[in-house]
Amino acid sequence: MRVLPERLEGALLLGSVATTSFAGAAALAPRAAANAVSMTAISPGDIGTTRPLGVYDPLGLMTKNPEKYRRFQELEIKHGRISMLAVLHVIVTGAGYKWAGYASYLSFPPLKFEDIPAGTIASWEALPQAGWAQIVALIAILDNSLFAQDPNRAPGDVVGDRIPWVRYSDPAVKEFKLNAERNNGRAAMMGIAGMTIHEALTGNPIWPIDYEPGHFPLIPFEGGIFA
Repeated sequence: MRVLPERLEGALLLGSVATTSFAGAAALAPRAAANAVSMTAISPGDIGTTRPLGVYDPLGLMTKNPEKYRRFQELEIKHGRISMLAVLHVIVTGAGYKWAGYASYLSFPPLKFEDIPAGTIASWEALPQAGWAQIVALIAILDNSLFAQDPNRAPGDVVGDRIPWVRYSDPAVKEFKLNAERNNGRAAMMGIAGMTIHEALTGNPIWPIDYEPGHFPLIPFEGGIFA
């Protein structure tokens, strides 16, 4: 019987241990995953539990506070919708499309919409505080009246039958649309946060490149369609 060299014998031993450990982990993985899912308020197949992450709750919030799941769903949808509008605002105003007329007659001189720069921080700084107060007040009123969440309806269904909104009778199509909205809202929340950081660092929310104050090169080349 030939004796294996010491290094080869050690390598085979480690390989055997690793294989055994992997097999044991693989056998326990489905049970551990099932236990994790069963202990949380989120279930596979819920709106928002899309691939590749599926049921994703790394902080265990829905395990510690399952009664808050409904509230967190409503907040995520609301913040996602606001973020999608915010991202659209940056792109549209950066392309030069702005309201006609005056945003404020109380400013000196009166402030026109076309005088408000595009972007996140710049537009926030240019608008008078009274204008922001009106915006916040209007959103608060709508959020607690016309768009108030009915606890008897699904999270995000805030208009009911009061507005002829698009409805989908096919369950598969409805599920796809709701998941698309949820994922687009998540992307928009990250997008508007990134735009704000880009503008704070470079002055440009979309293209964090060399920036000339007072200009917003949405298409960063001379003579571009939006230049």
